[in-house]
Amino acid sequence: MKRWCAALVAVMLLTLPAGAAETTPAVDAGAAVLMEQETGAVLCEENAHDKLEPASVTKVMTLLLVMEALDSGGLSKEDMVTVSAHAASMGGSQVYLKEGETMSVDDLLKAVAVASGNDAAVALAEHLAGSEEAFVARMNERAQELGMVDTHFVNCTGLPAAGHLTTAYDIALMSRELMVHHPDIQTYTTIWMDSLRNGQFQLANTNKLLRRYPGATGLKTGSTDAAGYCLSATAERDGMALIAVILKAPTSDARLSAAETLLNYGFANYTLVDVQPGQALPPVTVRLGQVSQVQPVLSAPGRVLVERSQVDAVTTQVELAADVEAPVEPGQILGRLSVRVNGEERQTLPLVAAQGVARISWGGIFSNLLQGLLMVS
Repeated sequence: MKRWCAALVAVMLLTLPAGAAETTPAVDAGAAVLMEQETGAVLCEENAHDKLEPASVTKVMTLLLVMEALDSGGLSKEDMVTVSAHAASMGGSQVYLKEGETMSVDDLLKAVAVASGNDAAVALAEHLAGSEEAFVARMNERAQELGMVDTHFVNCTGLPAAGHLTTAYDIALMSRELMVHHPDIQTYTTIWMDSLRNGQFQLANTNKLLRRYPGATGLKTGSTDAAGYCLSATAERDGMALIAVILKAPTSDARLSAAETLLNYGFANYTLVDVQPGQALPPVTVRLGQVSQVQPVLSAPGRVLVERSQVDAVTTQVELAADVEAPVEPGQILGRLSVRVNGEERQTLPLVAAQGVARISWGGIFSNLLQGLLMVS
């Protein structure tokens, strides 16, 4: 076991606006969640785990699987997709694809993200998985992988279907996965107006927050008679991104107002604070190494989510190994940085070796001993 010593306790004096609200906002919706995107922390919620119909907000998962295929190299935006009779038969929101028509993945993504095209969603699903049923099976697998335990998809569109249910919290989880790991989706979700078929078919975004909410970045609307008006809304300000999910609002305006209320609450009352050691980290002694010390560094930049009123209560504490035996690998963990708010640990970040240190050879040990003897004599 490595020996540990506590050192370098520092208070981070930070100056940001204060004043978190005493109560969370009320919204006119069946369920709602506000999540901070980077940390996944839930800032406020109402009926977050009630199973409800998501309507076309379902397509967040469809978009996620398509973006994963693009980013893994299994799909290209330039690939041409041939529309099947099944895809062309979709009702509801559509871009009126015809059986046998071909369209690029890029344009189909635009049709889904901007116009919520059910036909475009099915065409992409069939192209990726061979059939909508196979694609939906992957949707449900991915949902389980993301911890969406209260979700079951029946189709890739959100059209009404028995048993097609999810929750506001689960929608926030898949929205976060899409926005954090596939930020290029914003190329599509921030489009206000565009066109398909060489300008012959006009698109207008169903997410009106793009025009009325500063910092809006997406994400997906949905509505049916049974589901009511639904929305997963994302926005970013001052380096912090939020996800507001609204389910079963009574009107389109109500869902937009509810999302705005949640987003305003989050931006007004929370912030992300950069965390760093309060002073320079001391080197760690290396036993039997070709050099005697190795420099620890933070493994990656870190930030902690706090209420704005708690900014001055953020402190950091460093714990480092007293020494370490060679060989030391680059990135090897040497300690940790504990981030605390009002004395309560909120986050830990690894402190790692900035460079590797090779183990000294027997010849090197003998040479060092000899040099030591000569210096003594």
